[in-house]
Amino acid sequence: MTAAAMLIAMALEGALGWPNRLHARIGHPVVWIGAVIAALEGRWNRPGDTEGRHVALGAATVVVVVGAAVLPALLVQAILPGGWVGTVLTGILAAPLVAGRSLYDHVAAVARALAANDMAGARGAVAMIVGRDPAKLNRAGIARAALESLAENASDGVVAPVFWGVVFGLPGIAGYKAINTLDSMIGHRNDRYRQFGRVAARLDDLANLIPARLTGVLFCAVARRPRAALATMRRDARAHRSPNAGWPESAMAGGLGVRLSGPRVYGDRISDEPWLNAGAPDPDAAAMRAGLWLYLRGLGALALMLAALASTI
Repeated sequence: MTAAAMLIAMALEGALGWPNRLHARIGHPVVWIGAVIAALEGRWNRPGDTEGRHVALGAATVVVVVGAAVLPALLVQAILPGGWVGTVLTGILAAPLVAGRSLYDHVAAVARALAANDMAGARGAVAMIVGRDPAKLNRAGIARAALESLAENASDGVVAPVFWGVVFGLPGIAGYKAINTLDSMIGHRNDRYRQFGRVAARLDDLANLIPARLTGVLFCAVARRPRAALATMRRDARAHRSPNAGWPESAMAGGLGVRLSGPRVYGDRISDEPWLNAGAPDPDAAAMRAGLWLYLRGLGALALMLAALASTI
């Protein structure tokens, strides 16, 4: 019944999100996970330690954080009733760990600001979802950054947690969110985290291996230009710096008929990334709106897959 539970989780999150009043009172499960990671990183990621000690303590951080997420989920799953009552309760508990609505809202805010020629608003909105310096982004750069975030986080924030929830139930989705949050906080390739976050980054790559490709396939299937999306994904996905993000990003680039990725600036460093769908025009506000519709259709296709799985039980 895990497919039915994940379908319920998607529906609840899409309808309600995570209410601001609830966030103000108790925070959010991902914030709780982040607080544990920050506490352990502050204690264990000490300058001057050897490379081996950095890696070992980073691995210990992964074990503690994932265990802290999975063990309570295992206990809750064990005491939930069977049948549809347990399925509905599992879906309710899993809903905060799916980020479909919040991702849409963040990217839509960028699209609205660009459409209104509000560059300050667009830069402020895109800064909420990417790590690049928004002050150095022009209109095309803002649109590319937002669409890349939409494509990548469709996998990380929706497809992957749902996938692992179907496979392992509540412990699966909780464990995945812990892994993904670890990667987002300590899985960076800079001096501070290169060794300490090595295990977290590799584990996140592994956890997203199947979901990223599934997301790319979903985008190709629902694109208005499915053949172009599939051809672009097959040609360009492996050129991406990430072993996973290139699949949904290249599928979206081909499906929309725009180019994504390419050179970008992180702080004082220029990252010379290859283009996805090179030769196509840069995206604009209209392409962003089309990307949001593509994203919604992809989620709809995922929901249909879950419903089909649930109906076989």
